[in-house]
Amino acid sequence: MSYKDLLLSLASYPDTTPPAAVDLAADFSAAIGAKLSAIACEIRISVPGSFIAPAFNVPAIADAEAKKGREQAEAALAAFQKAAENKGVFEERILGKCHAPEHSGLLVEYARLRDLTIVPAESNEFADQPTAEALIFESGRPVLMIPREPRKSFALNTATVAWDFSRQAARAVGDALPLLTKAKRVHIVTVTNEKRIDTRRSGPELAKHLARHGVDVILETVDAAGRNIHDALEAATRAHDSDLLVMGAYGHSRWREFVLGGATRGMVNRPPLPVLLSH
Repeated sequence: MSYKDLLLSLASYPDTTPPAAVDLAADFSAAIGAKLSAIACEIRISVPGSFIAPAFNVPAIADAEAKKGREQAEAALAAFQKAAENKGVFEERILGKCHAPEHSGLLVEYARLRDLTIVPAESNEFADQPTAEALIFESGRPVLMIPREPRKSFALNTATVAWDFSRQAARAVGDALPLLTKAKRVHIVTVTNEKRIDTRRSGPELAKHLARHGVDVILETVDAAGRNIHDALEAATRAHDSDLLVMGAYGHSRWREFVLGGATRGMVNRPPLPVLLSH
């Protein structure tokens, strides 16, 4: 199976997705021979039913902000279409309408019907990323996090796989297989001395499994050496000059909110390169 039907999540309010991130999404789609759709949401603003609201002209302010959001969403979709058409990957543009609390749920509904969803990192890298987290844990499909301001265009030469023999890592490898078969080089990286890994055989066995799909890999063990997994993996991708990182997404639900694992949070908030995440 190959990826054919991708979705790009565009931010439209209060900030918009930078053109460089849209271009990277189009480059990625072209590199793997897929078509790309994009969704942007017109965020509706609820006005509280209070006698104070008219006194402070809250309805007028809300209308102005809603208009701004609608115009920014339409402009973002138009810019996306132009970029996607230039790369020959345009499929569809979708303008959604919802209140802010409904935004993530709407995106999840669309993502469940696509092969993969591309999500540019949000502008505040130190805050929660509710859209990305919902897509990763609720869509049932892989998510590709991309840098908000990527340093280069995308070409699938080298991929790095973070491997720890977990269920999440196995799922990520399975989801990424259509990409790994297209890469020229694939590094399988296991970070040691950071957490317990129950077997030493899984790396060579994974290499044999991927070889049966025509993927030749380079096995690597990286000592965490006091670093967290995020930093160790980022260093490995720099050493490999990787174009793609594949890893499992870790997290658990707490009162209907997702608490991300450290490595997952780092790659969601600050992806140094395109990162395919699966849960």
